[in-house]
Amino acid sequence: MPTVTLLQKVYGPFSSKAFEPVFSSLCRGLRVKLEVVGKTDRGWIKTEVSGEDEGVALRLLDKEMGLAPTFIDKLKKFSVVRGRVSSSGESEEELYVDIGVFSPQTCDAVIPLESLQAQLADGKKLSLLQLTELFCFCDNMPMSVKVVKDIDIESKHVEAELSEAHLSQITRWARSNLDRLIVLGAPLAKVEHAIRASKHARDIIRIEPLGLLEHAVLCKLGTDAKGILPKLGSLLPDATLEPFSSRKIRGLVGSFM
Repeated sequence: MPTVTLLQKVYGPFSSKAFEPVFSSLCRGLRVKLEVVGKTDRGWIKTEVSGEDEGVALRLLDKEMGLAPTFIDKLKKFSVVRGRVSSSGESEEELYVDIGVFSPQTCDAVIPLESLQAQLADGKKLSLLQLTELFCFCDNMPMSVKVVKDIDIESKHVEAELSEAHLSQITRWARSNLDRLIVLGAPLAKVEHAIRASKHARDIIRIEPLGLLEHAVLCKLGTDAKGILPKLGSLLPDATLEPFSSRKIRGLVGSFM
């Protein structure tokens, strides 16, 4: 009966157990029992999987939710791994990403400012704070990174850069001419309710899931994400809301990639 750590975090007032039906529904039709048994110190959800089809279930969970590496020796140069931004605002030179490595010690991916400037700003000397605000790199924002240096198993950090997949997502968002409102710390049902209650449904195209508690609310052309933030924010008091403005990005970065 393996216990695995999913690359899905729970934080704020929410319980990891509340998301057990989500994982079970993924495995519907398989001869498997799935039980959420808790979370790590950093909020990654821990799940027990057992049954005749547990191998299939684990592969499905890895594809849909992600399985944490857990041990640093599972990483190598050029590994691509999903994670969440952590400790944003604590450094002016590095962006930290929690990638679910906590054995033999907690190890974060670290993206140097120079790498972010090269990937996102065509080398322009924008500060980490400017890039964080432009691209919504706040705590718990889902992010996919690629390890760029050999692994030192005794280190607390591995150097990384944005993965091609994550960079492609940002490029698509920035070129779309549509604003997005990033919501971190609220389940989908609460976000949907907040949109209806705020009377902003007419301003929204759809909600794009980024994680169990993380979403990008795609606004219609002409709708300013910053403009709908106050009403939605008042209805989602436990969540962090950040506007992603393609117009503002083009103004500071120029023609994006």
